[in-house]
Amino acid sequence: METLYTAVATATGGRAGHVESSDGALSLNLAQPKELGGSGGTGTNPEQMFGGGYAACFASAALYQARLQKLTPGDVTVKAEVGIGPNGTAGFGLSVALDVTVSGLNQSAAEKLVADAHKVCPYSNATRGNIDVKITTHGEGK
Repeated sequence: METLYTAVATATGGRAGHVESSDGALSLNLAQPKELGGSGGTGTNPEQMFGGGYAACFASAALYQARLQKLTPGDVTVKAEVGIGPNGTAGFGLSVALDVTVSGLNQSAAEKLVADAHKVCPYSNATRGNIDVKITTHGEGK
């Protein structure tokens, strides 16, 4: 793979610490959710960051596919739900549910666009075969 861009982020203090990108654009305090034994204080967590990254990347992949296919998809909105829990082998695993709305396409066209986006999205390619990813698509166009 030819690398076109490399993001660098450093975390200190684990789930109750801080994460910052090398350029300072990302600088967030972390808080462990109560469901995972933390205080649930103010701050984000790795699952929220992963969900935000996956949602943004997937929407971009859908818009990329729309350009290639000369489609006018309207707004593409992606909600990502990232779950974490025991994986049955003394470790933890993730699950992802993507809810994708394509405002400018009918249901059939939206489903095709989303399937094509899932083939090219780097997050989808990284998770394929490793994380359960469920995708729900909503077309709103006529």
